[in-house]
Amino acid sequence: MLLTEALDRYYGWMRDERNVSQLTLQAYSRDWQSYMDWLETAEKQPPETFEAEGITLNQVRRYLYDMNRKGLSRGTINRRLASMKSFFKYMIRHDLVPENPLSSISLTKQQRKLPRYLDVDEMVQVIEMPDCATEAGSRDRAIMEILYGSGLRVMELVGLKVTDLNLSAGAVHVMGKGGRERIAPLGTKAAEAVSAYLLKSRQTRAIRHEKALLLNLRGGPLTDRAVRDIVRKHCLEAGTKEVLSPHGFRHSFATHLLDNGADLRVVQSLLGHRRISSTQIYTHVSRTKLRKIYHKAHPRAN
Repeated sequence: MLLTEALDRYYGWMRDERNVSQLTLQAYSRDWQSYMDWLETAEKQPPETFEAEGITLNQVRRYLYDMNRKGLSRGTINRRLASMKSFFKYMIRHDLVPENPLSSISLTKQQRKLPRYLDVDEMVQVIEMPDCATEAGSRDRAIMEILYGSGLRVMELVGLKVTDLNLSAGAVHVMGKGGRERIAPLGTKAAEAVSAYLLKSRQTRAIRHEKALLLNLRGGPLTDRAVRDIVRKHCLEAGTKEVLSPHGFRHSFATHLLDNGADLRVVQSLLGHRRISSTQIYTHVSRTKLRKIYHKAHPRAN
């Protein structure tokens, strides 16, 4: 079977059976495209002629060697390898190839980086940067209040519809990774910012029948890239020590909850993590803060 045909089947299965998001599918597709680009150069063969069965352990090892030689990060190499391993597991499960050429290759261990976040004062400073007297400023304030107040992922944020809001209850319905739904809290400040945005900015911009909560200045749905640009812009204006991505607001949300005594399982639920191990990275951040406080405050610490 041609590799392109096999990949189309695999992506369809991931979408229809595993309920994988479009963003995840695009990431898998990019990972495979990088391998096909490499294979085209290495084998001097057009990509449309590649056979799925023709991929060998030796080829993949050369591919990994080249990525290492070019200085790609362990995270990037692991992600690309994981995409390939997942594909071949699917192929074996559906009897589309006789053997898995990657069964003997393991992902390399990598040290997890501590999340980048802002302290509470800096976070408030960034959130209050937009001029709420303007339509764009009112929207930007609502975006950042939701990101920090509810701990949403950027794709969850841009996927929100007006009907997902329950402002009186202080809650928002979220469609998370893997199609998992949850109800996230919407704090008083976030609810106030969203209410102001709905009355002022969104009402004047919305294209007829547009359901998306967050809109661009042409009245269409806001993209995740636009949200990244908005967050970066206001971090730079505030002059914070870290210029955060939207995910940095999520990191700050979790870190500040734990710093103030929230239970780890509660934070896991609020973040929509399937596994507690995904949430435990934030305990390292809190322990780092505790160590700093100890060394600063205890007379015998130094």
